[in-house]
Amino acid sequence: MKVSLVLASAYAMRGDVRATLNLATALSRRHDVEVISVRRQKEKPFFPIGPDVAMRSVIDARPGVRHLLPRGQVRAEVALWRLLRNLKSDVLITTRPGLGVQAARHAPRDTMKIAREWGRPAVPTPVKRFYPRLDAVVTATESAQEEWDLLLGGAPAVHSLLDALPSGPWPRSRMDNRIVAAGGRWVPAKSYDRLIRAFAIVADKRPDWRLRLYGGGPEERRLRALVRDLNLHNHVYFMGTTPDLAGEFAKASIVASTSRVEDLGMAVLEAMGCGVPVVAFEGARGPKEFVATGYNGVLVPETESDLQFFAAALLALIDDERRRRSLAAGARDTAARHSADEVAVQWEKLIADLR
Repeated sequence: MKVSLVLASAYAMRGDVRATLNLATALSRRHDVEVISVRRQKEKPFFPIGPDVAMRSVIDARPGVRHLLPRGQVRAEVALWRLLRNLKSDVLITTRPGLGVQAARHAPRDTMKIAREWGRPAVPTPVKRFYPRLDAVVTATESAQEEWDLLLGGAPAVHSLLDALPSGPWPRSRMDNRIVAAGGRWVPAKSYDRLIRAFAIVADKRPDWRLRLYGGGPEERRLRALVRDLNLHNHVYFMGTTPDLAGEFAKASIVASTSRVEDLGMAVLEAMGCGVPVVAFEGARGPKEFVATGYNGVLVPETESDLQFFAAALLALIDDERRRRSLAAGARDTAARHSADEVAVQWEKLIADLR
């Protein structure tokens, strides 16, 4: 079976890209798999990908590369639908509503077309019009499945499959480093400013603990200014980007997520794979789907005093090593269900059922 997975960019540092490349790698052990990147900005993907996965791009935007098409969104869309019309794959999996619409309109009729979705479409009208031509929509969480089912009215059928974590072995935290970690894109939706403010309360009471922030993005300057204003330069460290976030999480004893609108919990899942309990806000859809208070982490209620509650949750784990280790065992058990090999089998079963 030949499977094509389409990403807006397979070279970006995003959770959906990470999950897709993990799935492609696992599927490539038994199938002919390719990843199609609409844009290519770099020589290599940020995240690792298996050697048996073929890579190709629609638009090569690397510096110094001769561009055969004029710049512009319209020309990129024309190049994409030309590629889709000539696609010779058994299964096509898209990863954004815009790509799903293009697949529904232009991919060959005898190709199975599946839209893998995490968030909701910004403009639902094209989705409602063209998605009935797809064979299925697949979400990462049950709450997202309900939202998409309501949006589409049952055509096509909406399924829920877990995101894929890389196959093991995973590094494991010793739970004895006085480090709280967080990772992802530094954008407003991730609310890293809330984490820094909450950690100011922690640092005042437990000055021997440190916060490490992994990632990068447009919020970096503002976040660094906040650390300076709160006099946290000896407590909060900006660690930059890394393709081995799991290896860095394994150095921590707690992972924190303060996002308000998280749709994908890849950082949360990677932390659990390393046996690190997670503290997150219960209003964030991604962490809420995976974090269970008392089992693998702590969910903090969203209130007017949310920073105090979040800091209190961190302090409670900081002061209770036995509880941290108990939650770590639950975290590893949760992550085991997201192993790429297990998730690939679920995808294969879904494809067989759709046939």
